[in-house]
Amino acid sequence: MTDIFKSGIKNIIKGINKKDYSIEEVVNHFIQKVDALDKFNLVSEKTYDEAVTLAKKADTKSMEERRPLEGIPIAVKDIFCTIGNKTSASSNILKNFIAPYESTVTKNLKDAGAIVLCKTTMDEFAMGSASDTCNQGNVINPWTKDFSNPLTPGGSSGGSAGIMAASGTCFSLGTDTGGSIRQPASFCGVVGIKPTYGRCSRFGIIAFASSLDQAGPFTKNVEDGALALTHMVSYDNKDSTSSKEKMPDLFKNLKSGIKGFKIGIPKQYDINGIPAEINELWHRGKKKLESLGAEIIDISLPHTKYALPTYYIIAPAEASANLARYDGVKYGFRSGQKFEDLNEMYCKTRGEGFGKEVKRRLLIGTYVLSSGYYDAYYLHAQKVRRKIIEDFNNVFNQVDLILTPTAPSDAFVIGEKVDDPISMYLNDIFTVPSSLAGLPALSLPGALSNNNRPLGLQLIANTFREDLLLTGAYALEQEINFNSEPL
Repeated sequence: MTDIFKSGIKNIIKGINKKDYSIEEVVNHFIQKVDALDKFNLVSEKTYDEAVTLAKKADTKSMEERRPLEGIPIAVKDIFCTIGNKTSASSNILKNFIAPYESTVTKNLKDAGAIVLCKTTMDEFAMGSASDTCNQGNVINPWTKDFSNPLTPGGSSGGSAGIMAASGTCFSLGTDTGGSIRQPASFCGVVGIKPTYGRCSRFGIIAFASSLDQAGPFTKNVEDGALALTHMVSYDNKDSTSSKEKMPDLFKNLKSGIKGFKIGIPKQYDINGIPAEINELWHRGKKKLESLGAEIIDISLPHTKYALPTYYIIAPAEASANLARYDGVKYGFRSGQKFEDLNEMYCKTRGEGFGKEVKRRLLIGTYVLSSGYYDAYYLHAQKVRRKIIEDFNNVFNQVDLILTPTAPSDAFVIGEKVDDPISMYLNDIFTVPSSLAGLPALSLPGALSNNNRPLGLQLIANTFREDLLLTGAYALEQEINFNSEPL
């Protein structure tokens, strides 16, 4: 059989249609692959029985009946509700929750024929940058060679990034609040796409920060990313933040090249203390784009330095409001201890149900929303966010795309930064600004570090210009020709 694990989604579909292999054979091959990855703790739940049943049914369909992604196995971050499956957001407070409905994004993909093979582990409630706050233990990057010093896959979508790096499914789903798709994509050497805020419905995705959360795919290459994203997006009247803006045809100009494109290089992203190899990668990326006919333009995003503190006020504030629903009354975990009143039940349930990082962010969020501090912190942060958006608006009058590094380092050893939350938060330094502005952004593998670990380059486009983003990314991907594998 063809090496279907690495041949790309379109080639797998072509092989199925030519009857080189059946959909059931494809699904069983990926099941074996996922089972071989157990040591990395990438998967929170395996949905094999359902997957095989759907594969057998798909095999009985005629060519005319088959849908665009018929039989394509995918992995889904455990923050998307998938009906009849556990959906816990890797938290003890939801560890036994069975989703009674389907998220819009996964429904769209299932309607297109995709088959969910497994749910993937993640940072609890998507709060983290190392996938080390999961209730099922640490997620391990498949690039790890020494299990006595395992590498983080990044976070919060570490399981989805890791399973993609190891070719465990055809593509996987993550969510990005401040970089939770792009940073793990960089650490795992895969493509990770955060579309424009509002492109993908948030209905059925467990909320962290409602004005920031956005679903996106992990894929092995940019073309697969375009295909996955095409079938994820939709307007949804169940999500008031869902956009009616029509998605352009992502394949129309995907391979047309970037001659004449103007690429912005923000001077504020040249930060003291960033490893030399990150800056070298960024410089090589500029040179490659220039060699493809793009014009490199130095730009300024003057409020960039305020992005990280702004994010770590707004995101915890919204989390504080969203996670107030987990009270031990309606659903989810309830403390088994005795309590005298309702308030004590809330305290004990949340104290036992939430992990350390979630509690830290909820306390920060509750503080900045409290009487006397709302104006000084939260309201002020929203004003700064507006300035950051204006910076990008001004720049996109001059350029088509922006090029930056994705992360300030390669994958680090799990636990290396556990006692230094500020250092951990700095992992998002290159990804947070575009999240605050709601812009589409993408990470693609650019090179291996001196430690033989992946390093990513980030491209950012203006709102609703995923077509330009993917065209630029495809051209850069072809020029870089990154083909290293972790296993």
